[in-house]
Amino acid sequence: MTSPTRPLPGAIRRRTAGGASVVVLTAFALCFGPGTPLTPPAAAIAAGCSGVESDFNGDGVRDTAIADPEATVAGVQRAGLVRVVYGGGKGTLELSQETASVPGAAEADDQYGYALAVYDADTDGCSDLAVGMPYEDISTNADAGGVQIVYGSPTGIGGGKAVKEHIQGETATLGGSPEAGDWTGYALAAGKSSAGTPYLLIGSPGESIGTVEDAGAFFYVSGTAQAVVGIHQDTDAGGAVPGVAEIDDRFGASLAATPTHFAVGTPGEALGTTTFAGGVAVFSHTLVSGYPKPLVGLGQDQDAVQGAEEVGDGFGTSLAMVPYRPSGATSTTESLLAVGVPGEDLSTTVDAGAVQVFRVTASGTFTQTAWIDQNVEGVDEEAEAGDFFGQRVAAANSSPNTVASATTTRLAVGVPGEESSEEHPEKGGVQIFPLVGAVGASDNWIDPGYGIPSQPAPRQLAGMSLASSPSLLYVGMPYGPADGHAVYGFPWNVASGGAPTQTWKPGEAGIPAGDVAFGAAVR
Repeated sequence: MTSPTRPLPGAIRRRTAGGASVVVLTAFALCFGPGTPLTPPAAAIAAGCSGVESDFNGDGVRDTAIADPEATVAGVQRAGLVRVVYGGGKGTLELSQETASVPGAAEADDQYGYALAVYDADTDGCSDLAVGMPYEDISTNADAGGVQIVYGSPTGIGGGKAVKEHIQGETATLGGSPEAGDWTGYALAAGKSSAGTPYLLIGSPGESIGTVEDAGAFFYVSGTAQAVVGIHQDTDAGGAVPGVAEIDDRFGASLAATPTHFAVGTPGEALGTTTFAGGVAVFSHTLVSGYPKPLVGLGQDQDAVQGAEEVGDGFGTSLAMVPYRPSGATSTTESLLAVGVPGEDLSTTVDAGAVQVFRVTASGTFTQTAWIDQNVEGVDEEAEAGDFFGQRVAAANSSPNTVASATTTRLAVGVPGEESSEEHPEKGGVQIFPLVGAVGASDNWIDPGYGIPSQPAPRQLAGMSLASSPSLLYVGMPYGPADGHAVYGFPWNVASGGAPTQTWKPGEAGIPAGDVAFGAAVR
């Protein structure tokens, strides 16, 4: 296939009727994986490893990985790097393809760190970091992409096992053949299943299926042996995968998971003749003949899903998923799935955006529990054309082993097109909602100059980088004036305009000064 011109961050390339392509803002999602996992079966923990989530050096304190995928490395522009900030003030580490233990070399436009995921791949109790590099050239195949797993250890990340690389190729871990523009590693999600099995999801939204260009696919990497299966919409995976592989579907452009389920976004999915309406496929981690079991497909052409399919809705552009225990249940086997629809038109308000929330049972039956937009009764702010509400979403369940409530299950929605004045177009912002109960009952708003410490400026696109931990919402600010670039950690119950409790910023607290897009991905 012909390698497509790389889009702007968060952009999607859309074909016109005449075959030309144009870039529009309705983007694929960067997905940062699930919230707090359920307590898995006990596993042996290696000496010096804590078993604490997101602890790379095993000291029992949560660490943070922050990417600058557009950074210049060894004089090479947009090669990309990741900064690991150890918790407890124990220093930082730079990872790039110029790091001695990391395979490859810095090359122009690789964008190492475009997507990140954290999980314990080898179950030794030290967390490991999966780094997406979707624009990595494999042989002569430009932007074929790949993923590297950098292992944690008691001496720090990268100090133990050799880096594991997942790329396509006849003798490579992902099999198949790399092609130009596959974008393998564009989206990642990882964790442990309810059975305690580690898994990694790798999106490859530019994958061509036969002669069908950009139909998309994903790879499911399972267990400590990291067994791999590739799945697309024409795969028989012990059951029919929802949808059919079609040009520009971009299956695998967004990913989200819990210990019970995972979801795969297809933001370019055509529903009938309605192009780029979007869709989502939901799977179980239960393996059938080595494949995760397909459960259900979601789209706005279904009676049980609110709204109507429209051109450019981009249903599934972003995804977030958390474990859910309903009232009366004695175990947590369900999930809440938030689906971003940033191109949704609200009456005549074009591309205002919306988010739809679904409850998914263990067997895969679903009900829609909420429709969220800025015109819903009680919700702060006001829907405007070009807000792209839902371009990014992140969610957390701070108490997954108890009955879910509006306090414990929270959703953050990025609104990168929001502007508070003509002086600051596309300043952006973030709106936080309860995932249970009335969405307007406890929603809160933050944006640059109002909670987010950055000074307001044009095209800051606040809300384009979101991630979650059980206690914190991470808001990356990689765009706009350089002195505003940072990552901020807000408590999930932050009041409108409230301040962050943690800050990571170039030039402060041991983080090297200088960046291009620090905070474009966080984990």
